[in-house]
Parts: sequence; C-alpha cells; structure tokens
Amino acid sequence: MIDFMKGYTTEGSPLYAEGVVSAVAEAETFLATVRELGLPVIHTNIRYFAQDCADGGVWVKKSTVMTAMADGNPLAEFCDEVAPRPGELVMTKQYASSFFGTSLASTLHASGVDTIVLLGCSTSGCIRATAVDGVQHGFRTIVVRECVGDRHVAPHEANLFDIHSKYGDVVSKFEAIEALRAAAANSKNGTP
Repeated sequence: MIDFMKGYTTEGSPLYAEGVVSAVAEAETFLATVRELGLPVIHTNIRYFAQDCADGGVWVKKSTVMTAMADGNPLAEFCDEVAPRPGELVMTKQYASSFFGTSLASTLHASGVDTIVLLGCSTSGCIRATAVDGVQHGFRTIVVRECVGDRHVAPHEANLFDIHSKYGDVVSKFEAIEALRAAAANSKNGTP
C-alpha cells in the first residue's frame, strides 16, 4: 500500500487527485481480502521531519507540493479507509521509491517474499519508482490497475503501459484477488 494519504484525496489539497480517490475505494475491498487471507500488508508513507522539508532534498524543491507531507500536517495522514492496522508494518520514506532509503528490500527478502503487489499513488511517481526498484531487487512485481491512481489519465495510462512492458505485470483487481486466493490455498496445502 503505497502512500494512500489524505493529501491525495482531500479536495483543495495541492496534491488532490481524483484518480486516487477512486483507487482508494477499490483498494479498500482489495485490502479486506488480503487481510482475510492472512497475507502480509506493508504500508508506505511520505513524511518530512526537517524544517522546510529539507529531508526531501531536490525532490521537494522540484515538486514543492510535496511539502504537504510535512510531519504534523493532517494531509500527511493515511486515508482512513485503508489505514494500517496494528501489526501491519509502515515504512516511512522521503522519496518516490518505497525501496530508496528504507529497509523494505531486506525486510521482504528476510521474510522469503518473492512477489510484491502494488496499490497506491501516484502511478507516474511512487508506483512506477517502486515497480522499477522492485524488479531491480529481484521481486516479481504486480500492479493492480484499479487500485492505483494519478492526477491525470494520460500519465496514469502511459506509466501502466510502461510498467507492464518492462518491469512487472499490470493486472485487474479480479485477477489479483484470484491469484492471491490460489497462492494462499497452495500455501496452506504446502504447495509452492
């Protein structure tokens, strides 16, 4: 679950994206299925702790709207519908990729994970960056089409096309749920 934060779903926010609003709604039911199956859930959020968001470096200077993710800003909180539950890991990051500057890769490898399923926002930013880094870290990467969103349709679709062509598999929510159900059933039966 990548960066489903109120800054992307609150009208009037400098980061507001209608495509993310619909992605959160789709992700809520997907997440319920994942939790029901007992599969691990990891959330990421962007949070800046330094004065003037200096820990965001050049990215915050280039994309000044990211200052909405300053610690203490209500826009930097998780969307209620998909907020982490107790026991679910949260990785805080300052840049686009969920792997950059975090322990995500080592955490996944240590847990024996070989496939990651991405939901979140934005498709052209953090989803794409995480998909690229995911495959570079040796993970099969899956993006759930209905559960990712962006500010505009054109970059959203272009990045999904690019991810599917080079870095991972872009699948429907139905396909992803069916695959997860099958994997969970195989795991219970001892089948790889």
